[in-house]
Formats: sequence, structure tokens, C-alpha cells
Amino acid sequence: SRQVQPFLPQWLAEPKRVQKRIRDNLCPVRDVPGIHPRLLKKLHMNGIDSFFPVQAEVIPAILQSASSGYLLGRGGYRPKDICVSAPTGSGKTLSFVIPIVQVLLDRVVCHVRALVVLPTKELAQQVSKVFNIYTDGTGLKVVLITGQKSFAKEQEMLVKKKVTGYCSLADIVVATPGRLTDHINQTPGFNLTQLRFLIVDEADRMIDDMHQNCLNQIVKAAFQRENDSGSNMLFQRTKPGPLTAASSCSPQIPLQKLLFSATLTQDPEKLQQLDLFQPRLFTSVYSEKNRDGTETEQDTNNKYTLPEGLSQCYVPCDLNSKPLLLLYFMLKMKFTRVLCFTNSREASHRLFLLVQAFGGVTVAEFSSRLPPNERKRTMKEFEQGKIQLLISTDATARGIDVKGVNYVINYDAPQFIRTYIHRVGRTARAGEAGVAFSLVLRIQERRFLRMLRDAGIQDIKKHPVKGNSLKPLVQQYEGALCKLEKTVK
Repeated sequence: SRQVQPFLPQWLAEPKRVQKRIRDNLCPVRDVPGIHPRLLKKLHMNGIDSFFPVQAEVIPAILQSASSGYLLGRGGYRPKDICVSAPTGSGKTLSFVIPIVQVLLDRVVCHVRALVVLPTKELAQQVSKVFNIYTDGTGLKVVLITGQKSFAKEQEMLVKKKVTGYCSLADIVVATPGRLTDHINQTPGFNLTQLRFLIVDEADRMIDDMHQNCLNQIVKAAFQRENDSGSNMLFQRTKPGPLTAASSCSPQIPLQKLLFSATLTQDPEKLQQLDLFQPRLFTSVYSEKNRDGTETEQDTNNKYTLPEGLSQCYVPCDLNSKPLLLLYFMLKMKFTRVLCFTNSREASHRLFLLVQAFGGVTVAEFSSRLPPNERKRTMKEFEQGKIQLLISTDATARGIDVKGVNYVINYDAPQFIRTYIHRVGRTARAGEAGVAFSLVLRIQERRFLRMLRDAGIQDIKKHPVKGNSLKPLVQQYEGALCKLEKTVK
């Protein structure tokens, strides 16, 4: 039976393809047109002399869409929305930070003009850090709202009450969905009517049902009439509609959406909910050099792109041998800097206790059970190599840029291809090499391999480990189990 191909809107069917081989296609920063000298200097100070392919394409696209100043789109037209689907670690953050800071450089009055929404606190912190580096000395204010400070404290960071009404203390807001929704609903004077850029990072996760409401609220707040706050009525935004005499007499601040993700959903209906305007899609592909030096695009129905330096293996095993396999990799194969994923907080915690009880491995857990400052410290120690094994859940590690992960071990085989892509993308970042091992129960094997095959991932190797190799660990392991039972009781 032939599969029915879903009809894709043209922008999805014919995306702008970005080179995937990061290292071979670096583009000197000076060759990207239109970047402000001030930002060129900052990039240079931060040791960035060349852009990754995705940055070299997306930065000019965003700058161009604001080339007539941010109040107008190009030639007076509304700027097109932009979607970027590129592997983790290919430099997505910088590709929106640079152009947004540049577009806002000559703003006079402080208003929230850029809003970045991210699914986790860690990601939000990471992004606000990068914004702070590039806004430093420009007078632009970046405010991070993730619920790590009290609500009242965040309100003080966002708005200030004056005799004439409220004024904004933020040009750029970086936020997690829950906290942001609270401020839209409960913070007097926090308004998004001047919002020019809405950036949704890790977009596929943000489109999922839990956050859809948040995105709707942002858009609603952006198109609210301002009469109650007594602010100027000149820049009234109306929902884009047919051009009428009335709608053309007041200039509109265009609201432009920028979506980023490693696994930008292939589902047009989901994207439909985002109500995108003439979107342009940038997606990265492999291109292979042929013998004669010409390049051919790899079959483009490979939905997902993985980092180039990544090797993938899977180990068929049974339930009882899983913990032994992990210990074998750590102690006998001497793996270092391993990020290990389980499917739940409980599994993660139990495995952590077990490895700890076994001894011989510096291990830590990284889960939403821990307070943020502890997670930060753990992260730092892992990056410094003091912790060899970090056991984590998906929620905590998504999008996190961990320096120098050598191995990703899927202790529990992921159930969805997106989860797989995000996990293994924690290693082999920015052109480095890395290895991903998946421990797959024999009953899962066929489904697991089919899931990868359907996503166009063919280069995963079977890596059986013989029972004999695990035997020497058994006695000590059983001792550790007893120890663990006692602690649990």
C-alpha cells in the first residue's frame, strides 16, 4: 500500500537548506552582511570569528526583515515569520541574539520588544546569559523571569510605577511559560503591545498542548488595545487583515515570530496553530561530496539531522543486566563524562543510589528534584570532570549545553524519536566527536530500530556485550543491592 503523502504548504515543502557539515562550512563573521561594527567587536572579544552555517543564513534574514527600522517591515510590508530546524549544538541561540540586539540598538524608549520563551529554567538562564553578553554597554535591558526569584521581585524588575503611569524596565524578556503567563495576567503595567519579536525556542515542545495556551496568551496580549493605560494611541496594532483606509493610516508595529528547534515538527496542523505569517523555513541537510567534487543533497526526507561527529550504537540486553552494563562501561571500559538518561525521576534516583552503593564511580543525579543552585553546581563539576557519570531525566537535560560530554547512554530506550534526537544531541556538539549507546531490551529491539529507520537514521551499530564480561561485577553488585534495600527501608 502506498503511503499517502500529507500535503505540505510550500514553505515546508521547499525550505531554504542550510549546510549541515558545521566544521567544513564555517563562514567568517566579516562575510555576513549587515552586522553592526559594535557587535562585530563583541563577537571578536568572545572568540567568535566565524559563524556556523545556520547562523550565517538566519542572522541576515532577521536583519533584513527589520531593515527599515523595527516599526516597519521591508518596503512597508509585514515581515515574514521564520522557522529554523537545525541540529542541537549548531548555534541557534546566537542566530537570534545578534540580530535582535542590533535591531533594538537605536530604540529610544524602553518597552518589551523581544520576548524569548523557553521550556526550562536552565535554558532560559543560558539564553539570557548570551543576551547579557551582547547587550552589555548598549543600554538595552534584559530581564529573566523563570520563577527563581519571588513574583514581587520579578515584577519590580519588569515595571516601575510613575506618576504618569507604568513604564517598562525591560527591552528583552527571557521567560519560561508558566511564569510568563502569570505576569501577563497579574502584573499591572506589564504589556506586550510594543512587542516586535516573539522567539519560541525548542518550538516543538512549546507547541505541545501544555504550552499552546501560553502562546495564545502572548499573542492576545500583543494585540490588546492600550486605551486603559493612557498610552499613546498612535501605534495601534490590529490583527493583520485586509488593508483598509482606517488600518493603513496608523503605522503598526509588526509582530514577527521566530521558531527554533532541533526537531521542528513536521506536522503542518501543529504549525497551523501558531498562525504563522508567510513563514520561511531554514533547515539543515547533509550534502555529500561526490568523487568528482560536486555536491549532492542527501535524500531530503530524512526528517531529522544529527550532529556529524556522532557515532551511535545499541546494546541488546535484558532487564537484569542493564545496571551491570552501565557499571561495565564505567569501570571496565573506563568511560568518562557520561550523560545517562532514564525515563523517569524515580528510575534516575534509584540508579544513582545503586551506582553510589556499588562504589568506584563519581556519580551525580540531575533531576527536577534538586534545587536550581544544586543543579548548577553539579553541572559545573561535571564540566570540570570531577563527576564521571551524570544520571538525568529528559525534562532536565533538554537543550542544555553541557560542555564536553563524551558519551550519552540511553539507560532506558527512548519511546519517541524526538526524545532520542535530543538525548544523543547532548554529545558531539559544535563539531566535536561523541558516542551514544542505547541499552535496548530484546523485546524493544525491533520497534527501536524501526523508529530510527523511519526517521532516516541508518548508521546505528549493534554492540553486543558478552555475559562473561559482566560476571566479575555480579558479586559486588549484589552487595550493593542489599545495601540499597536497607537504605530504602
